Amino acid sequence: QVQLVESGGGLVQAGGSLRLSCAASGRTFSTYTMGWFRQAPGKEREFVAATSRSGGDTAYSNSVKGRFTISRDNAKNTAYLQMNSLKPEDTAVYYCAASRRYLSVKGLDYEYWGQGTQVTVSS
Repeated sequence: QVQLVESGGGLVQAGGSLRLSCAASGRTFSTYTMGWFRQAPGKEREFVAATSRSGGDTAYSNSVKGRFTISRDNAKNTAYLQMNSLKPEDTAVYYCAASRRYLSVKGLDYEYWGQGTQVTVSS
């Protein structure tokens, strides 16, 4: 069992930055691919980024590539999402999730989810 708690969301102006954190419980954090997803009002949940167990491999959606950076610190059981050059269309609830699948971009492959943190980007 893995419990995930996101933090770091908030209100920011377009062009600004935020760093989201995802703290995981348990001793098995390093055995999971960690992913970030987001869901905007009235829209389906979408993949944002994922990092492999070691953090050596990453994947990004085209909409955030070059602006967002996913990372993890296995010693601290924490994953991060650094978001730069934020745009109003990045406004959403952001969720972190854990998967046994290698670097999956599919939400259905993720077994554990956090409660989400709101990110709002004003124009």
